[in-house]
Amino acid sequence: MTRLSGVIDVHQHLWPSALIDALRNSDTDPRLSGWRLTLPGEPPYDVQPADHDLRARRELDGDLALALVSLSSPLGIESLHPDVARPLLDAWHRGAAALPAPFGAWASVHATEPDLADLTDLLAGGFVGLQVPATSMLTPAAIERLAPVLRVCEEAGRPVLVHPGPSARAADGEEFPAWWPAVVDYTSQLTAAWWSWQATGRALLPTLRICFAAGAGLAPIHHERFHIRGGGNPPPIDRLTFVETSSYGTRALDALIRVLGIDVIVNGTDRPYAGPTDLRMGEAATHAVRVANPTRLLEGGPS
Repeated sequence: MTRLSGVIDVHQHLWPSALIDALRNSDTDPRLSGWRLTLPGEPPYDVQPADHDLRARRELDGDLALALVSLSSPLGIESLHPDVARPLLDAWHRGAAALPAPFGAWASVHATEPDLADLTDLLAGGFVGLQVPATSMLTPAAIERLAPVLRVCEEAGRPVLVHPGPSARAADGEEFPAWWPAVVDYTSQLTAAWWSWQATGRALLPTLRICFAAGAGLAPIHHERFHIRGGGNPPPIDRLTFVETSSYGTRALDALIRVLGIDVIVNGTDRPYAGPTDLRMGEAATHAVRVANPTRLLEGGPS
């Protein structure tokens, strides 16, 4: 990988035309009818075309050195029947690989039938690393099952991004406010994935660089509770386990830094659903979070 310099955003979503076409040609959910998205068990959602317009995004991002886009895991594509998922995953990889600078992309694999040889080829072919849904890491046993996939990244020296997966469906069909999945479901998924990783992941994959989206749902702030409620000493600061900043502000980031230190906090926006976080912590901290730390996540190197 070419040495990086400049501001990096490790977490964006931009659907390339190949994926949009594949969703429109799909016979099952998720699918697009024009710009109306339907997902299993959810009301239709009207996607804003400008959110996935390449020119508009490049203008919005300004002078970013690198913007990393990933498949939208809440769509649930990774957990569809393999025959349904593969054309959509292929469309994602084909379209994402063709995006111009400053974009790069995270690869994705099927949740239960991952093609490890294909993942190896994708990483060798330019994808920066692998995105996995947090729903694939909800328990220590799930981490053990996922370990062969993560080991491909570890051996290739490429990082993993843990992103929220599909939100839980209410058994009784109850409707929730529009903000509910992002505030309740996604954070609880990330919390479970964080603690599963702490319990099992690092021992299995000692050199893997891994990043949890959205501050890991603020799970690190519970390290004190972990200690008080019988978990033993809080986990040591792990310079290879990162969290990114999307959808949180100064107070949450201050709390994360108090627990983890600043060296593992990386810049992510979750565009088009949120924008950059104003750190309000001075020039040195801003450089660390937006330049130095994401460079170490992607390339490795000294802490």
